[in-house]
Formats: sequence, C-alpha cells, structure tokens
Amino acid sequence: MTISTPPSPNHGPSLNPHVAALPPYNAGMNIALARKASGRDDIARLASNENPDGCSPRVLAALADPALEPWRYADPACTALRAALGETFGVDAETIVVGNGSEEMIAAISRAALVPGAGVLTVVPSFGLHEIEPMAQGASVTKIAMTEDLGFDIDALERALADEPAVFFLSSPWNPVGTGLDRSSLQRLLRATRQGTLFVLDEAYVEYADEDAPDGLALLRESGASFVSLRTFSKAFGLAGLRVGYAICSDTRIARAVSAAKTPFNVNAAAQTAALAALGDMDWMRESVGRRRIERERVSAALTALGFRPAPSQTNSVFFDCGTDSADLAAAMLKQGIVIKAWREMGYERFVRVTIGTEAENDRFLTVLRSLQAASSDRETHAG
Repeated sequence: MTISTPPSPNHGPSLNPHVAALPPYNAGMNIALARKASGRDDIARLASNENPDGCSPRVLAALADPALEPWRYADPACTALRAALGETFGVDAETIVVGNGSEEMIAAISRAALVPGAGVLTVVPSFGLHEIEPMAQGASVTKIAMTEDLGFDIDALERALADEPAVFFLSSPWNPVGTGLDRSSLQRLLRATRQGTLFVLDEAYVEYADEDAPDGLALLRESGASFVSLRTFSKAFGLAGLRVGYAICSDTRIARAVSAAKTPFNVNAAAQTAALAALGDMDWMRESVGRRRIERERVSAALTALGFRPAPSQTNSVFFDCGTDSADLAAAMLKQGIVIKAWREMGYERFVRVTIGTEAENDRFLTVLRSLQAASSDRETHAG
C-alpha cells in the first residue's frame, strides 16, 4: 500500500495573495472561552460593545410569533425593512441596501468600488474591517493617526483627500476611540472630498452621540458628495446576534452596485423581523441609550480621577491608555471575570477599549482597576 505524503505549503491551488496577507480581525473573546480561562461563571462582557439591556420586548415578541416561518427563504430585497427605514430617514428606499451586519456592507462597498491598486483612506486606530476589506480587493490603505488629544487630525485628512482616494472610510462616532466629528470638521472633510472619492461615513454608534452632535446624514446629503452612510441594529437596538446593518447611499447607482456585491438572501427572516420590531420601538432604544450615556460619563470621570486620560466618547465604550501593555491589563481583568478589549494596532498597544455595561458591571470593572493600580504602585514602592 502506498501512503501519500501531504503536499507542502508551496504546492496545490493558488490562493489570493491579497487575502493571504490580511491582518487578523480582533473579534474579542466569546463567553465560553472567558469562563474557561477565568474559572468563573459571572463574566462581565465589556469587550464587544453589546447592549447590556438586551433588546426591546417587541423584538422578542415578534421572534416568538408563529407568523415567522424559518423554513421559508427570507425576502432577498428586505422590502419591508427598506421601506420602513426610508420612511424613518426621509430617503428613497431604493437608495438603501440592507446587509448581514454593517460588516457585510463594508465588504460589499469594497467589492463594488475598489480594484487592485486603488487607494483607500481611513484613520488609525481603526475599525479593522475598514482596512481588511479594501486590502482583500488589492487596494492600498492610507491611515491617518489620531492627534495627541485623542481626536481626528482634520488637517492631515484634508491633505490625504487631495490625492482623491477611491474610498474614504471614516467612523463618527469613532470606533474604537469614541470621539465624534463636530459640524465644522465634517463639513471641512466633505468640502475636501473630490468627485472621484466615495465618502463612507460609518455611523454604527450614531444613536449614542451627544444630543448636539451634527446630523451626519443631512450634511452628507447637503454636500453633493457621493456617499454611503453605514448604520446598524447591533448596538443601540441590541440585535448584535442577529446581524442587521444597512447602507444609505447618495443615489441609486451606488446602491445598485453595493447590492450587487453582496450575497443573495443575506439577511435572514428572523433578523428582518427583529429589525422591523426594533425600529417600531424607538422609545425603548432611546431609554437604553440614555442609561448608557449616564454610565459613560460616570466611568470616564472615574478613569480621569484614577489618573488615566480617556478619549471623549460618544459611543457606548471608553478608550484610554492604560500605561502598560494592554494585553497584560486584559489578562489581569480576565482573571477576575471581566472581559475588555486590548487594542493591538501598531502604536496603540497600550490602549484598551471598555464597553459601558450595566451600573454593576461598570462598578466591578472600576473596583478591579483600582485594585490593580494599587498593587502596581506597591510593587514600584518596594522595588524603589
């Protein structure tokens, strides 16, 4: 009997070199792994920016309705949901594309608008897929670093926009940092955007923005730029596990291209049902957001009192330099059953992003952080 030898890595089918070179996406730790690693059942999940309030009771009722038929294919066009979104935002439903999370929309935009060698502009630290999906298409990505005061470098972004990148991916409020663009800064960037650039404003956290934050969609529409506004039901609406995001495009030509670049039947029936129910209970969402805003300010103030410098946040998280390798802090927190996200982008390895959880979860995080800080101070004193 002849035993075949497995082929070496240098043989076999050719693989897409653009995909092979992609950096990993920092997706965080799942609950089962966190329990195993910590040896605890009481896990505080403060890494993935989920809504600790869950979702609207209307969503749960809709998912339990016998009218939901999971054995049937869902509407591939998401007709009812697009119509409801169009009415909510006062836009033509034909300019809206719904996806399996806004992540799928980022991938579809990249497929629709980019070719090998195209230029893409974004910021750093960044939402990983703003870099990963363009790179998968063979695009080159230019990243503009945040300023010393943990904000957008508008001057540098304006200069980079003069090179007319094919796509400009920009989050506001900014994941992971939390900062939001003010009206004049967003207008400056829109004026600097040339005709050949698609301005993609990722507004996944827009519901958490301050009350006086600019209406990004309105400014995009007024600007005359070619744009996509990305939004999601994952965060404020509490549907992270069902994956529903959407793209509001400046015109039907862009919407058709983005739609063609996604997969058919991409948003399942349960997700469409849940999103419609969530959209119908805006009061629940606003009340949940109000609680997170209060806790966000409290946690930020507590971090400042401890000597840290959290970025001014308009999301449901805080981002700060922890003073050491963030992986070490994350590991120490995990031992206490608290999951936070250590940021691993080059140059930002000392930063962590912490989700704003319930009041009890936030107290637990702050208590452990104070304890770790005190222990570190004692070690330094004894070492001296």
